[in-house]
Amino acid sequence: MQALKAIVCLCIAALPMAAANEVTRATLKNGLRVIIVRDALAPVVSVYDNYLVGASETPSGFPGMAHAQEHMLFRGCAGMTADQTAAIYAQLGGDNNADTQQSVTQYFTTVPARDLEVALHADAACMAGAADSEEEWAQERGAIEQEVARDLSNPSYKLITRLNHDMFAGTPYEHDALGTKPSFDATTGAMLKKFHDQWYTPSNAILVIAGDVDPEKTVALVREVYEQIPAHATLAHPAVKLQPVKPESFDIPSNYPYVLTAVAFRMPGTDSADFAAARILADVLASQRGDIYALVPAGKALDAGFQFVESYTKASMAMAYAVLPATASAAATDAALRKLISAAASKGVPAELVDAAKRSEIAAAEFERNSIPGLAERWSEAIAVEGRNSPQEDVDAAAKVTLADVNRVARKYLVDQSAIVATLVPQKSGEAVASKGFGGSEKVTSAPTKPVVLPEWAQRELTSLQIPAWNLRPSDITLPNGLRLIVQTDRTSPTVTLAGEVRQEPDMETAPGKEGASSVLAGLFSYGTTTLDRLAFQKALDDIAANESAGAQFSLQVLKQYFERGVQLLADNELRPALPAEAFQVVQQETEQSVAGEIESPGFRSQLAMLKGLLPREDPELRYATPQTVHGLTLNDVKSYYGTAFRPDLTTIVIIGDITAEEARAAIEKYFAAWQANGAKPPVDYPEVPQNGHSAAVVPDPTSVQDAVELSEELPMNRFNADYYALQLGNHVLGGGFYATRLYRDLRQQNGYVYYVSNSLRAGKTRTVYSVQYGADAANVSKANALIVRDLEQMQTTEVSPAELQQAKALLLRQIPLAEGSESSVAGGLLGRALLGLPLDEPVRAAQRYDAMTAALIRQAFAKWIRPGDFVEVVRGPEPH
Repeated sequence: MQALKAIVCLCIAALPMAAANEVTRATLKNGLRVIIVRDALAPVVSVYDNYLVGASETPSGFPGMAHAQEHMLFRGCAGMTADQTAAIYAQLGGDNNADTQQSVTQYFTTVPARDLEVALHADAACMAGAADSEEEWAQERGAIEQEVARDLSNPSYKLITRLNHDMFAGTPYEHDALGTKPSFDATTGAMLKKFHDQWYTPSNAILVIAGDVDPEKTVALVREVYEQIPAHATLAHPAVKLQPVKPESFDIPSNYPYVLTAVAFRMPGTDSADFAAARILADVLASQRGDIYALVPAGKALDAGFQFVESYTKASMAMAYAVLPATASAAATDAALRKLISAAASKGVPAELVDAAKRSEIAAAEFERNSIPGLAERWSEAIAVEGRNSPQEDVDAAAKVTLADVNRVARKYLVDQSAIVATLVPQKSGEAVASKGFGGSEKVTSAPTKPVVLPEWAQRELTSLQIPAWNLRPSDITLPNGLRLIVQTDRTSPTVTLAGEVRQEPDMETAPGKEGASSVLAGLFSYGTTTLDRLAFQKALDDIAANESAGAQFSLQVLKQYFERGVQLLADNELRPALPAEAFQVVQQETEQSVAGEIESPGFRSQLAMLKGLLPREDPELRYATPQTVHGLTLNDVKSYYGTAFRPDLTTIVIIGDITAEEARAAIEKYFAAWQANGAKPPVDYPEVPQNGHSAAVVPDPTSVQDAVELSEELPMNRFNADYYALQLGNHVLGGGFYATRLYRDLRQQNGYVYYVSNSLRAGKTRTVYSVQYGADAANVSKANALIVRDLEQMQTTEVSPAELQQAKALLLRQIPLAEGSESSVAGGLLGRALLGLPLDEPVRAAQRYDAMTAALIRQAFAKWIRPGDFVEVVRGPEPH
């Protein structure tokens, strides 16, 4: 007891600085800067090509030009057609993408380390030249305009866009990279080609490679692949001349189930000497021990905090925010936020919170090393976006920040007279309206797809399939109390990550009329333990720079030397939550208010319409909390649920990091072994259900300009059915490989009906749902549905081609090592398999099944299980026409 109450004294100097990865730098003759960061976490490598051009460099009147060029590099480059591009990245594992920011455009991919040369050749082809043909742009224009419609249906996007426009008026920062439909309608392939030729040159790019590579050999390979690309001068980057911020207030209609109100301020840019102190200030103001978050336990907000929203070179933007019930007025909360910010600016902030923020920033740098893609992204951000020499410069700058620095920055930038107040106001949705469905009446046929002949440099590497090795060696034990503990040692950084879950299903375990008890309980875990109140518990975490959460799903991230203390705090929170009566009253009221807004929202009504179409009328999955059920709860109801649902014999803990199985077991046994289960296990699996019939519904969403469409059906099978693997492999013929797979090719590449389309097979112990989801304008819904049905029917009647089968196998087999590219994904995979009852090495076992799979088995599985005529169709947004 006394040890738990002991104060942990931790000085900033006692924390380890982020140990440097093995970093190799080179500059090629053509000016291309190359940074190679070796990380042997997994046989994986991430490649980030950063071009120093973005939204700020777009021509006047064409705000989406950089974004459009980003799209077009997937439609053909020098010596590589659009079809070849798609096929190459699909066979590399499908983990590739791009994004356009204010000052940089990034192209990134993560591949097995053995495939690095192929990834570099594909990237270099696009540096050397872009096709930018009028024909390809005519097709891609539709897709990018669908992306515009999607973002314009997103309240958060609309909020940030408006704040950017007002905060940075008169500068390149006032418009983001997305673009507009009128500007894309006026854009031509020739204009895009000119833009590429002006900005895409080796001397205007920074290539970051992170992962399990030999640095010296990789530099030589980069020289071989890139050095022959000629360089040329670029245009001058536009100057940024900041104007005074004009204070204002505005509202934006929203489809969120709550009010979100924000008070925004202009902050220093990344090139400012004040930037590091501003980030520490933001962390202080966001602290759960701070005055802004105190609005939550006081019952004045559902959530509250402070965060940086945008960070540009010459200026940034941050905001204080609060989440309120859907029917609340934001005026009083806005005034409270402004008063708290003004007090911080005039009176200063607590020194102990500054110290805690610095410890957190330094510890975060250690955790960044635990992800190969994350490491490449962080180096790219530091070098290409912030203009640093390395991410360590940010860590060093944070360590040097003083309390006086933070208070000076608060006085300088948190000026109430220059604040912009913005509020997202929820709009009620209408009830779901039954419909006959959309699509299916059109007769559509597709031309046979010819096999894609790859460039020689890709063909020689991608023609053979390899079953990946199992690189993990987890320890797997069950403690006497039934708790399962899985430990994977990884020495990448001096950190430890813990992920755990108590198997439960509130719909099955909650007493009738007590719906919402699990939600109230979840909200109470943050109110401390029986030995440490809320603030003392958070201080104990801050003292060791740990991140912790408790509940049905719980987690801990902590530096190795504080692992035992972290486990002690986690166990205290998970096994002995305070559940104070006064906090119960606050959380109950907040939950009741949240539920009231949630059940009126378009998102909830869409989900409910889908479940009603899929499930029998009295199915437990149809249960949900209402304001009335939450209002009727007592603290004893919540305690009763906790006593029934939280038990060690339904709990699995996965630990990964710089720790041995023996060390991890000792700590878990010390703090979790006394936890005992009482009574019989509660039911945690839904009953099996029959297959559903066809139905359709439209859920109005007055704030959306684009339809969000879901087609789903229950399959009368489970995860352990042998046909699961055939369906999953066939599903990767349909999707997962961008333009190289059927749905993306048909719905986006060839017709431009959608920006995104995804298909999934979600298989559990008792239920399996097959789904296709996409976003489209109302006029395109019936056309898109018809193509989806056609593609599924073809899977049932015609065997996939040898090339498609090979590609789908390559896609799935290469995704197995990619899933080991970060500690969090490894932990998540181990935990998910354990909870489902699968072998921990299931990925390799599955690989053997995929490798042996035939086209005939895929066709038979789709013919047996998939029923295109029985989809439940739910459309959220405008009525399709």
